[in-house]
Amino acid sequence: MLNEEKSLTRRFFLRTFGSLCAAALLASTIATPAVAAEKKTFRMAWSIYAGWMPWPYAQQSGILKKWADKYGIVIELKQVDYIESINQYTAGQFDACLMTNMDALTIPAAGGVDSTALIVGDYSNGNDGLVLKGKTALKDIKGQKVNLVELSVSHYFLARALESVGMSERDVKVVNTSDADIVAAWKTPQVTAAAAWNPQLAEMRAQKGTTMVFDSSKIPGEILDMTVVRTDVLKKHPEFAKALAGAWFETMKVMSANDAKAKAAKEMMAKLSGTDLAGYEAQLKTTKMFYTPADTLAFTTSADLMKGMDLVRKFSFTHGLLGQGARSVDVIGIQFADGKVLGNPKNIKLRYDANVVKLAADGKL
Repeated sequence: MLNEEKSLTRRFFLRTFGSLCAAALLASTIATPAVAAEKKTFRMAWSIYAGWMPWPYAQQSGILKKWADKYGIVIELKQVDYIESINQYTAGQFDACLMTNMDALTIPAAGGVDSTALIVGDYSNGNDGLVLKGKTALKDIKGQKVNLVELSVSHYFLARALESVGMSERDVKVVNTSDADIVAAWKTPQVTAAAAWNPQLAEMRAQKGTTMVFDSSKIPGEILDMTVVRTDVLKKHPEFAKALAGAWFETMKVMSANDAKAKAAKEMMAKLSGTDLAGYEAQLKTTKMFYTPADTLAFTTSADLMKGMDLVRKFSFTHGLLGQGARSVDVIGIQFADGKVLGNPKNIKLRYDANVVKLAADGKL
């Protein structure tokens, strides 16, 4: 994995008038081979999660380099803690980053960074859960303190869980707890309710007296895990998006095959995420992966995507996550593959673009 960002070579064009035109044409012709051979470097941040482990596998197996070479570029992957990775992406330190749909809306989009969800890789289908100690029903959460990463997808997930039994956040007290600390917190007697995601959730569920009373399979398609690219980079360098899509779907093909190569690939992903093959496969069972370009395209162009994002943006607005001074849920525009927009069409900051995925589905990458 490369740790240092290579500087981009600036292209200079000789502009002349009158008698210098011929010289300019000659100079540009001579320079063409060097320009064509130039490699541009792009950086992508990743963090540990079941649905994102194919990326470091693609890097270590050589699949990512294969596709980067095809398009004459270099792609650097760097592991960064989840929220910090999004913050650094928003600050311009990365060209792409792995994040959920809600975080894409509330961090870079709310911060004014126009971003494109290039690949919707999966949705949580049980990877997020709400657990209680000594209680077995969701309604028993009333009046309890609930530990979770505040204003994250876990917070959204809690709100949706409470709605399902006619309650709201007024019926509980949220206690902000980082994802790095939540397992340790769960082992203490004073923590009796929590929302978390795998692999932390699996560790918490293993503790005696713990019952999972609600999980994300009850809200399918709402918590999405995506490969997000800065829109300005995507427009200037479509080769970057094509290389990413090519590497992703080749890795998906390897991963989903029922053979020794698939097993070895998942064993590597498991090791990279700090678990074993059995543990990783258990996480995959609660992750709805889109293994083919056709499946990815079908979801990205479905009406369900807009419905889910409408719920997410409303939660984000009521919790003050759409930026300082946001007076309406419509302050940020979210554009979908068919061109429809939720929110302000003059302030589109989050886009779902199916063009590159369609190229993959058509075998044209």
